[in-house]
This record gives sequence, C-alpha cells and structure tokens, in this order.
Amino acid sequence: MMDRLPGFRDFYPEPLPHPDLWSADARQYIFNRWRAMAHRYGFREYDGPPLEPLELYTLKSGDEIVGQLYNFTDKGDRQVALRPEMTPTLARMVAAHERNYKKPIKWFAIPQLFRYERQQKGRLREHFQLNADIFGESDPAADAELIALLIDVLRSFGLTAEDFVIRLSSRNAWQDFFNQRCPDPAKAYEFYQIIDKLEREEPARSREKLAALGFSYDEITTFIQAGEPTAELAGIIQNLACRGLRDYVKVDYQVIRGLAYYTGVVFEAFDKRGEFRAIAGGGRYDNLVKLISGGKVHLPALGFGFGDVVLLELLKSRGLLPAFDAGLDAFCLIEDETLRGDSLKFVQDLRTGGLAVDYSFTPAKPDKQFKRAQESKALHTVRLERNPAGELVARTRNLRTREEQVLPPADAIQWLSLRPAKA
Repeated sequence: MMDRLPGFRDFYPEPLPHPDLWSADARQYIFNRWRAMAHRYGFREYDGPPLEPLELYTLKSGDEIVGQLYNFTDKGDRQVALRPEMTPTLARMVAAHERNYKKPIKWFAIPQLFRYERQQKGRLREHFQLNADIFGESDPAADAELIALLIDVLRSFGLTAEDFVIRLSSRNAWQDFFNQRCPDPAKAYEFYQIIDKLEREEPARSREKLAALGFSYDEITTFIQAGEPTAELAGIIQNLACRGLRDYVKVDYQVIRGLAYYTGVVFEAFDKRGEFRAIAGGGRYDNLVKLISGGKVHLPALGFGFGDVVLLELLKSRGLLPAFDAGLDAFCLIEDETLRGDSLKFVQDLRTGGLAVDYSFTPAKPDKQFKRAQESKALHTVRLERNPAGELVARTRNLRTREEQVLPPADAIQWLSLRPAKA
C-alpha cells in the first residue's frame, strides 16, 4: 500500500481511526481561533503562492538555506522553491503595493510551509503557521501590539500564565554588548549563532567557541541572568502591563533568534514546563523590505510565526482540545419511497436554511437509517409523512430529549433552525 512522504501529514475527520493520526477537525479549530483573534486585533488576511523564485529565499538567508528547501528547476527553466516561510513573500507583496495601503499595515496569513530537514519532535517537513506582521511603524507600541496578539491567541485556547511565557530580548542590546567588546563586525553573525545555541549546547563547548572570538562565557551568562531591560523593552513591558498582560512576559537575553535579518526586539513563546520547543517566535526586521525591493522601498516591519505542530502537542498534553462531535442538525429518514422526491426537496430546503442535513442515497430499512443518524451524531431525525387529511407533514424527533413535533415542512425548517446541533 502506498504511504505518504516522510514528514508530511494526512488529516482525518474525527473520530480518528488511530490516536497517532492528525485530526482535520483539530486543524480547523486552530485555524478558526487564529483567524478570530487576528480579526479582533484589526489584522487583514492575505495569501501568496506556495511556489516562489529560489532567489527570494537566498537573497534573505544566503545560499546555505538551499539545503533546507524543496527546490527544483521548473519547465520554464526557472529556479524555484516551495515556500519555507511566509515573510519573504509578504515583503515582496508589500514592496509592490505599499502605496495603496494606509500605514500601519496589519496583515496575517495561515500558510502551509515546507522545509526539507530532519524530522524531530515538534518539527516536520511541512506545517501550517499563523503569520502576523505590521509594516510602516517603528514605535515600540507596534511591538507591544504584536506581542499582545500572540498572548491573546494562546489564551484563546485556554492556556494561562501558568502554561506559557513570552521571553523578550533585543538585538540592539546584544549589538551594544558586542560593539563594546569586539571591534570586528565580521564576527557578529558567528557570535549571535553561539548565543542562540547556549541553551542547547554544552557549556564547555560554548565557552570554547566564545573564547575563540575573544568573549568571556561568564560575562555573557551574567548579562543574561541580570535581565536588565533596555528602555525599548521597558516601554513594551509597560504597554503590556497597562493591558493586564504583564505576567505573560519576561526579559530573557538568551533569546536572540538565529535569522540574520532581525534588527531590534525579538521574542519567543515557551511552554513553562519545558516539554516542547518554542511555541512561536518573531521580532522586528526593519531592513527586509528594502532588501527584497532592491532598495526601492524602505518600511519598518515586525512579525511572528506560530506553527500548528507544537501547538497541537501542547494542547493535547494540557487536555485543552475539545471533543470534536460536529454532528448533523438533522438526518432525514425516507421510509416511504413514494415520498423520496418530496424528501429530497425538504432536505434541500433545510440545507438552504443553513442546517447540516444528511439522508440515505438509496432505499434502506428504517433501523439502518436510524443507526446511520446516530452514527452521524444527528441532533434530530426528520421524516415526511401524510396526515389523515393527506397533507404533507414533517415529524421531527430530538434524539437527546426524545421530544417530537409534527409540523408543516416550512414550519419544521424554522423550528429546527432554532435548535442547531452546534448549540
């Protein structure tokens, strides 16, 4: 039997045939929460192509990123790649038409992203991600707004300050630290890479690498542990405190974000129990639009990415995924085949009225149809019949309360509309 490619997922409707499978209902639940909160913050949804010129990614991240991509030469002899991230596409789109939008631009997307890399816990070769970005605003109030959105998205899933923390840092703080101790800017990128791996690497190895660049490991750990906020970070924390969100953030200079284009405040959301990799991450990248546009457009920008894989694992571990019993509003029983045509019209009218309705395509015994209604988690059964006067009526039955109603079909539609399954 043919299987899916390694690192990719199939999404099945609930109930899942096996607990290790991925739930399409859980995915939609996450998408709905992401969209709802982004809209609540005034963000507008955008999208872009899943296939882009390879140069869009090498321009931003260098040729070394090619090893992590699904890239190929297309039939037009173009070097292309499946998108590994959304920000370069967004920067390209904004650079092309930023004059047509009032600033600040607040946009979000839910793209599927692809990276050819080793699979590990919380990281596959594809995932979906909430991207939220702000363009055209350099004030730290925009950073606070974005972080508040991230906090509220996490809270919308039932997570609390006991479950996660947003760790704030600043590339500016680290740049000042570096400049005061090293006159060679060529060493900066290597320095940042070492700092970014401090938590994941043995201290002896980090000490050795830092010493080779002329830095003291102890001095760096002292700087991190002190966690003194810069004026920029202090303003963001105060902004969040005014919203009642102070308990969700802390200064942690160990967060540095490995991507070379971050220019200011950076942040990551972490599970407080330390069971998972970073839940989300982002920061300010004021030079990317200028880079992508070849210097023609220069807009300050900031954003975050929030993937579905770690989030799903986190929600499962905390018991925060709801039961996905999205049943039908009604199942139409067709026990009298002479009424099949009328029943089909009735089903169509119910669906036109906004109700989720199913029925048996072919003649079936009443008990088999009723069993199918139960399996579909229908709230009601409905059956057309004729009363003693020969008039067509609809007999509805609530499968939970056993309450029955016999009404004209038009009245039955109205009655059922007031009692939807999702309520």
